[in-house]
Amino acid sequence: MIFSKKRLAHIVFESDDAASKRFDVVLLIAIFGSVIVAILDSVKHLHEAFGMEFYLLEWGFTILFTIEYMLRIWLSRRTRGYVLSFYGLVDLLAILPTYISLVVVNSHFFAVVRALRFLRVLRVLKLGRYMREAQVLTEALYNSRMKIQVFLGSVITIILVMGTVMFFIEGPESGFTSIPMSMYWAVVTLTTVGYGDISPATPLGQLMASFIMLLGYAIIAVPTGIVTSEINASNKRRKTDQRTCHTCHASDHDEDAYHCKYCGTRL
Repeated sequence: MIFSKKRLAHIVFESDDAASKRFDVVLLIAIFGSVIVAILDSVKHLHEAFGMEFYLLEWGFTILFTIEYMLRIWLSRRTRGYVLSFYGLVDLLAILPTYISLVVVNSHFFAVVRALRFLRVLRVLKLGRYMREAQVLTEALYNSRMKIQVFLGSVITIILVMGTVMFFIEGPESGFTSIPMSMYWAVVTLTTVGYGDISPATPLGQLMASFIMLLGYAIIAVPTGIVTSEINASNKRRKTDQRTCHTCHASDHDEDAYHCKYCGTRL
């Protein structure tokens, strides 16, 4: 069967008929298979036993994704727009690691970035109704960006000050060989990770460490509160109309809308 360019574009970029859904299913299986191959190939005894098979499979997937990428460029109405879009860059990153592996050893393991391509085919799994929740989270993170920047600036300042203080209190004898090394310890302590590779030995240093540990618990709660507040505000703004389109699963329609503003389906 010979498809026109318009029909091919519909199959590749849409998912509202049997042919386009089959294309998405095949793509989904290929993405999943290529990620599994990359993961299994990193296991030493599996690589020793099936290294050649993994190599051939990886190149097979890469050639398939390369053909698909070139097809999307050819079929796209706005080639530059697709190439520079998020999905266009992800599609490119999905094929680059294998080619780079011809020059840089083991770079083909970065092919696991293909897992990001699952985002493109979520629609075939009928998960579109969850996209509204994703939009709420994205909007909350965007709206709280300034507050988070101020928070991160404050944390960096605390780390710098505490690291410098600990450098002068403990010194190289306790492993605090420089201010950057002391700042590393402050980050580990403030985030309550506590690797234990560097620890204060003096009573004053231990007192400062205890203060930073307690401060860490308070700091962890701050970004959570900021984002939660924005999520609640976003939900309140979206309660104007809870109708969801049965075709494209879009929401956030105008109160007086009779048709979906994204695909035109009657609400």
